Amino acid sequence: MGRKTQSQKITETRVMVNGIRSHQEILSQRKIDSAFARDLQNNVDACIALNVEQETLKAKLKMKTEELNEAFAAMQKKAAEARKVIKLDMPQSSWREFGIEDKR
Repeated sequence: MGRKTQSQKITETRVMVNGIRSHQEILSQRKIDSAFARDLQNNVDACIALNVEQETLKAKLKMKTEELNEAFAAMQKKAAEARKVIKLDMPQSSWREFGIEDKR
């Protein structure tokens, strides 16, 4: 089986914290006490908050990418139209001035 995702590991760690709290009297002999459980829970909470923020940013990025693609398509359409007009109306020797590198 492949590697676990961050979400799966966060969920597993949350379950671990609950287990540590349930068996604190046994585990405290090995330095896994309530302070350790609290710190681990704080780590879990921080990861959850950061994950939510990351997912929000991913959604915003997806929307911006769609906006960029639309603007880029509109730009290319206009540029193609200008290119046709320039190639028809201007002498070939002046095409480079417009950024057109074509030979024909």
